Amino acid sequence: MNPEEKLAELGLTLPEVVPPLAAYVPAVQTGTLVYTSGQVPMVEGKLVGSGKVGADVTPEDAQGHARICALNAIAALKAQVGELSRVNRIVKVVVFVASAPDFTGQPGVGNGASELLRDVFGDKGVHARSAVGVAALPLDASVEVELIAEVS
Repeated sequence: MNPEEKLAELGLTLPEVVPPLAAYVPAVQTGTLVYTSGQVPMVEGKLVGSGKVGADVTPEDAQGHARICALNAIAALKAQVGELSRVNRIVKVVVFVASAPDFTGQPGVGNGASELLRDVFGDKGVHARSAVGVAALPLDASVEVELIAEVS
């Protein structure tokens, strides 16, 4: 089953690529690697997750926001390469979590993104990852996700 079929099986539709908020592009390919810009939890042009995780946002909600970010990153990846079947491997994922000062559950939040990538790409979606807490993200987003993919 190719990744597009897997998305359909999961009941997911790739959104339109989120337009850049500043002077950058959603994804860049160099050689066999595609780097996506950081994706925030936007759905139909609206931010659906804002605030600090551990204060304004529950870790469970933030995990869902990370899943939305990953879906947006997949959309940017597909727009760059045309077909998701060209993805050989999701190499690296970075998850930024807008965190309350005492919140230390960033890895759990990141699982929202990581599990979606595994579900869509199978073994090719299992990746290295960093999940870091930050003081603030663009638009007061709760989570931001970027990825690096190897393509054929």
